[in-house]
Amino acid sequence: MTFINNGRFEKFPNKVWLASPTMHDGAEMKYVKEAYDTNWMSTVGANINEVEKVAAEKSGVKYAVALSCCTAALHLCVKFAGEKLYGKPEIGHGAVEGKRVFCSDMTFDATLNPVVYEGGIPVFIDTERDSWNMDPVALEKAFEMYPEVKLVVSAELYGFSGDIKKIKEICEKHGALLIEDAAEAMGATWDGKQCGSYGDYAAVSYNGNKIITGSSGGCLLTNDLEVANKARKWSTQAREAAAWYQHEEVGYNYRMSNVIAGVIRGQYDYLEEHIAQKKVVYERYKKGLKDLPIQMNPFDEKRCEPNYWLSALIIDKDAMCKQVRSGTEAIYIPEKEKSCPTEILEAISSINAEGRPIWKPMHMQPMYRMNEFVTVSGSGRAKTNAYIEGGIEDVGADIFQRGVCLPSDNKMTAEQQDRIIEVIKACFE
Repeated sequence: MTFINNGRFEKFPNKVWLASPTMHDGAEMKYVKEAYDTNWMSTVGANINEVEKVAAEKSGVKYAVALSCCTAALHLCVKFAGEKLYGKPEIGHGAVEGKRVFCSDMTFDATLNPVVYEGGIPVFIDTERDSWNMDPVALEKAFEMYPEVKLVVSAELYGFSGDIKKIKEICEKHGALLIEDAAEAMGATWDGKQCGSYGDYAAVSYNGNKIITGSSGGCLLTNDLEVANKARKWSTQAREAAAWYQHEEVGYNYRMSNVIAGVIRGQYDYLEEHIAQKKVVYERYKKGLKDLPIQMNPFDEKRCEPNYWLSALIIDKDAMCKQVRSGTEAIYIPEKEKSCPTEILEAISSINAEGRPIWKPMHMQPMYRMNEFVTVSGSGRAKTNAYIEGGIEDVGADIFQRGVCLPSDNKMTAEQQDRIIEVIKACFE
């Protein structure tokens, strides 16, 4: 079925995006022009130095290394962790080759692809219902099953942190290192401490849709000067300190451009402003949709201060109409006073606004379906979209089945958001 607007709701003349870059008059161009005027157009320059300084300060760590993207930062995090845990591998072998690594399940695949780059075997840890992040109870169960595991990669979803402090404590208890993927959570805190400062290694993102952006880019975060210096070396093809090009290990072309860094440098002054704007969007959805059988992104209001990057909802189970998804398509049957993510997304699209499904859990992805995943109630492998299989409750699959990311652009007007809210309400009529 397809949602039929029938002209009831007027389309926006310009698309309302899920999350688009928010630029400011002259702030970013000032530093981009500085790079141009001084001819520092490569991967060195004042903008990069300043981004590293500010990124470390804002994240509550000692050092930041500016890289081409957050995935590059995560890759180097995995490489550092693997070499610290298992020693330097032979050329042609990964730093965690053949080793199991516990990874967040409900996330973007960039969180764990670097584990595979380095030869690791992801084991997916199920999602906590109350935060939509890695479940500490399931993580503890995973360590009971595989006590030899020494590396955990945990992502913070949509800018709303789960108990990353507890996850860190569990890692320390089992002698494991923690990589914190704070790509979506820059500026968010748990217990008053910045996301990105809990991990032994961490990463943040400046991708085009993030809370602040450079169009691309990311930073590796660390409290270890040796790690920071080595990351700078690895990210510039691991060139040795010699007059000629001397190479003793594999390197990467991962360093951030000084031009991109100029955009990010100008954006950092607006981080808190963007967070405040995103919070207004979340609160307006929460108020406007309060009478519907839905819940907004859950978080611990006493311990978590989100950055509200993406506002999302989950439909109550008894308010779900019938919905079936294949690998690439979805269909549904409309029912009175019920709806589903597919209907809501079609309804939003009908007025020229962008929404998305919740991240599809990694253990449901074709390339990872044979990897193990661990839930509070057990472990197994997911071969279907069912969220209870063999007595194993799959929380992430359930949230994916019932969840929707809503248009969360901080430039969206109150009038635009009110129309989106009315369209969502119509789905439940």
